[in-house]
Amino acid sequence: MWISAGIWLVMATSLLAAGAQAPVGAPPGSSRALEVRKLAANRGITPPAGYLIGPDDHLAINFWRDKELSADVIVRPDGRISLPLLNDVDAAGLTPEALRLRLVEEAKRFVTDPTATVIVTEIRSRRAFITGNVEKPGAYMLNTSMTVLQLIASAGGLKEFVGGRNIVVVRTEGAQHARFSFDYQAVVKGRNLQQNIELRPGDTVIVP
Repeated sequence: MWISAGIWLVMATSLLAAGAQAPVGAPPGSSRALEVRKLAANRGITPPAGYLIGPDDHLAINFWRDKELSADVIVRPDGRISLPLLNDVDAAGLTPEALRLRLVEEAKRFVTDPTATVIVTEIRSRRAFITGNVEKPGAYMLNTSMTVLQLIASAGGLKEFVGGRNIVVVRTEGAQHARFSFDYQAVVKGRNLQQNIELRPGDTVIVP
């Protein structure tokens, strides 16, 4: 009799413990949903301040509990992404958070209380260019903030016998054109550091 009662006590305790655990289909605001977002964020990179999604950028779109809507996508030249069920969605010119909110609204046509994450896995829309007397001229990604000196280093440095005193940064913003002088020799010696500006997408560094 005592053994039977003990068994029932253990069973009752187990059932209560099971009932106290979070259900598999935890609501979007639960700790489980937050954990999923945190794990998803580990896949991505931290975009620079002021980042807006652009063509050729790589994104990971994840809908928790609604995997049929999730996909890894590349922003097309027309600024759109293609997702299952949602079809084409405008993405270029939006922040990742703004795109997330747009996707949630679009998904409400198909699912209840959608929870989405937008993870930037690779930035290819932000490029700066360097031409002239460097070892590796070409286009370089601005996945993080980059200065003129850092771009020159990424391009393999100046060619031999190039002084780099008359380097120019050309910047175009709409119809406006600006030119910034950069004296390589002065900057590497710790002078005129204000010339070592942070580059913006589309900037071209000319090394005569």
